[in-house]
Amino acid sequence: MNEARVMEAVKIILEEIGEDPSREGLEDTPKRVMKLFKEIYEAVGKDPKEELSAVFEENHKDMVLVKDIPFYSTCEHHLVPFFGKAHIAYKPNGQVVGLSKLVRLVENVSRRPQVQERMTTMIADAIQEKLAPEGVMVVIIAEHLCISMRGIKKPGSQTTTITTRGVFEDNDKLQNNFFNMLKV
Repeated sequence: MNEARVMEAVKIILEEIGEDPSREGLEDTPKRVMKLFKEIYEAVGKDPKEELSAVFEENHKDMVLVKDIPFYSTCEHHLVPFFGKAHIAYKPNGQVVGLSKLVRLVENVSRRPQVQERMTTMIADAIQEKLAPEGVMVVIIAEHLCISMRGIKKPGSQTTTITTRGVFEDNDKLQNNFFNMLKV
């Protein structure tokens, strides 16, 4: 990231909305925004599968679920946040992954401008490609500030996306088990 260019761009935006970038409250804003961008977009260009490094041979055949993983991401259409929780389940096929690695996967995928649909798919695909499980199911429930604070202005509205792979695709019983486990 060219830090000087980012800071200059922020300064220009402030000027164009009618603000004085040199006033006390704004004088350090370009630097703060540049640091913010470095943090919240740190995963741009990184392969999400790299987060799934701790893989273990294990003869566990039943569903593994990590739920209520909080995340913050950025809508690529408006560059405003969307945030919520991710729920990930997979049915191992001889290999399991360290549970914290699933949380790191969500963190990686969320740190880039995107749409929620792509985020859901990227998480499922990374698990499917790295672990080759019998199946994967990912559900993300999020509030988008582009809906809550601008345009239609409906705070509290939530968007749910679901991606299934393998045995989760057409197995209503397995999907129902997933949703019942979310309630526990």
